[in-house]
Amino acid sequence: MLALNIPVLGLSVLSLLVFYKFIIYPAFISPLSKVPTAHWSSPFSPLWILWTRYTNYENRSVHAAHLKHGPVVRLGPNELSVNDLGGLRTVYAGGFEKGQWYSIFDNYGVPCMFSSWHSRPHSARKRMISNIYSKSNLQSSPAFARQAQVILYDRLLPAITSKSKSKSENSRDGFDIMDVFNATTMDFITAYLFGLKNGSNFLQNESYRRHWMSLYHSRKTYTFFPQELPYLTKFFKTLGVYLNPSWVDDANQELEDWCQERCDATSAYLTSASNSDTDAGNEPVVMNAILSGIKKEEKSKGQDSVLNAETLRYPELSIASEMIDHLAAGHETAGITLTYIAWHLSQDIPLQGALRKELLTLDTNMDLSHQASTKQIPNSKELDGLPLLHAIIMETLRLDAAIPGNQPRMTPYPSCTLGPYIIPEGVRVGAQAHSVHRNEAVYPEPEKWDYKRWMDSENGYTEDQKRERDRWFWAFSSGGRMCIGSNFAMLEIKLVIAAIYSNFTTHIVNDDGIEQEDGYTVGPASNQLILRFERVAA
Repeated sequence: MLALNIPVLGLSVLSLLVFYKFIIYPAFISPLSKVPTAHWSSPFSPLWILWTRYTNYENRSVHAAHLKHGPVVRLGPNELSVNDLGGLRTVYAGGFEKGQWYSIFDNYGVPCMFSSWHSRPHSARKRMISNIYSKSNLQSSPAFARQAQVILYDRLLPAITSKSKSKSENSRDGFDIMDVFNATTMDFITAYLFGLKNGSNFLQNESYRRHWMSLYHSRKTYTFFPQELPYLTKFFKTLGVYLNPSWVDDANQELEDWCQERCDATSAYLTSASNSDTDAGNEPVVMNAILSGIKKEEKSKGQDSVLNAETLRYPELSIASEMIDHLAAGHETAGITLTYIAWHLSQDIPLQGALRKELLTLDTNMDLSHQASTKQIPNSKELDGLPLLHAIIMETLRLDAAIPGNQPRMTPYPSCTLGPYIIPEGVRVGAQAHSVHRNEAVYPEPEKWDYKRWMDSENGYTEDQKRERDRWFWAFSSGGRMCIGSNFAMLEIKLVIAAIYSNFTTHIVNDDGIEQEDGYTVGPASNQLILRFERVAA
């Protein structure tokens, strides 16, 4: 009888241990048990937050939880979300490391700067290129100026002109401006990476552009399993079960091959023809900087370098990984922002008129009808001094941030403090711009697009209100791992808007599906915006 009871007793003890570990401890004893929960199941299971991510409802669900429970919310047994300045400062300026979630941004089997888990290799990679993305360098770069001149005057404006109708024709036809913006931003970033000679020309090569963009966007919807459940994904793969269709890998491979071709062509150009090329636009600014940085790192530190195991051992793959990361993020985020700027402006013709009036005050304006037009690029410092242009861009970045989703980090050893809570190491914690930008105390009527929030000469804000407004702006993240391309993005966006609205007015033809999707990097649900362009009379 006793022998029969031993297995029963053992099973009972095991059941109690399981109950304690997965129910009692996380709900009542864990340090996280004091944190308000986004869902009743959050202390016991990650299923709720996983389901919201899988169904593309995370940003709205987490935001609702913050509105209900405050600035620190528990999303799962080992995951938190923060939504206050103290939390942002602690997590993003406090040296919290990234984790495996970012490994999906590895390319060619090696990490890039963005996907680096730890701060030391990230900092070593960042040192190679931070200067070339600085505001001062971009403002004085002959290569960037020439690249912008070619892309705007020889590609973008002719493309829009050929697609548009004159005002007298009163045509209701339009075209997908998001497609054009994506082409423009891709041409901008690849020119800066590889030079005009070896960068893309998507504005003029429409058929290949659409093929490339189709590959890029179709595979984006299949990141959930490898990103959120990497071990489960690998386990099923060993059994021959693939949670994503095989064509996703084929699409990723084709995109990587395309980028590798750009890298190889640029390397050959630097070896053979760069010294005799007098066109500043052909300078591969970013690739030059990385090549120089790798040589310097190898010479100065060699095997002692924190990059020895990857970047120094596989330099070609590491360079390609960095390049494809820059061109992917660089074209997509700026393309989304330009699309929403054009959408907001197209609803307000008087605002377009006011913007054009401001743009024409530039010493070197971009009005093609002006007889003295020299097709030069405006001085970037002058562009920065245009308050209406700045306000329109900032408000769009606030309301329609291209990366509104959660940006996770891992809490450090042995613990940290978030608000009133002591949080142990190894907890996933993050913030999302979607919520940071909807603080009603800082941005009244946060769902309303109101560019005057940023017009300090008109909004009557106190110094404290201005300071809080700026401190809560988080479109490019913050801390040592904030977006390295923020200055590049702001400058190219200002130039594109200046080029278009100095010469055209825009009108909505079809904005069905313009509402922003829910996720990490997201744009309009329809992935398009049909506008009609009218040439402004001289």
